Amino acid sequence: MLNSIRRLLFVLLACALPLTGVHAADPPVPPSFQEGKDYLRLPTPVPTAAPDKIEVIEFFSYTCPHCNDLESVAREWLKRKPDNVVFVRIPVVFGATWESGARAYYAAEALGVLDKMHQPLFDAIHREKRKLNTEDELAAFFAEHGVDQDAFRKAYKSFQIETQLRRGNQSAQRYKVQGVPTVIVNGKYDVRSSRIFEVVDFLIAKEAAPQG
Repeated sequence: MLNSIRRLLFVLLACALPLTGVHAADPPVPPSFQEGKDYLRLPTPVPTAAPDKIEVIEFFSYTCPHCNDLESVAREWLKRKPDNVVFVRIPVVFGATWESGARAYYAAEALGVLDKMHQPLFDAIHREKRKLNTEDELAAFFAEHGVDQDAFRKAYKSFQIETQLRRGNQSAQRYKVQGVPTVIVNGKYDVRSSRIFEVVDFLIAKEAAPQG
């Protein structure tokens, strides 16, 4: 009888140990990234378009394979983007051959079909190896996806898009963009890590924290 009681006490003590001596798994600690390695602080901050929000800008091109690779990551990040963050894409024009893609982006935006056309443009260029370098090629491609060709051509050559191209180029110059993808957080930080959106989250938290 005494041995049975001792065994019972031993079992009860062993069961109690996880509650008293071992804590439940702690929540994961957010990664810490280093200035100068994972991101650069811009010498002169650039005023953002939405001062009441934290702005994240992605400079990109449809022809860029790295931008294509980043797109799926960006799409997942957008699903969990904080409400206090605004995300802006700016197509970069480094030369004449880049302009058609930038015009296509702005035309899709103007026609309200950007969500429908954005990924197909990447897929057509990088998976299907299609040439979409001219207005005619792009108009035909948009028509395949149900967009009226005349409406596309009108938007493609509109004054609105000329203005957007000029402003996009000015933004790229202000941020001294040398390549794509380039991601800028709140007009202050240039992300330089391969873990782009992890660094973005880190910098968003940094910007949202009370400034002492």
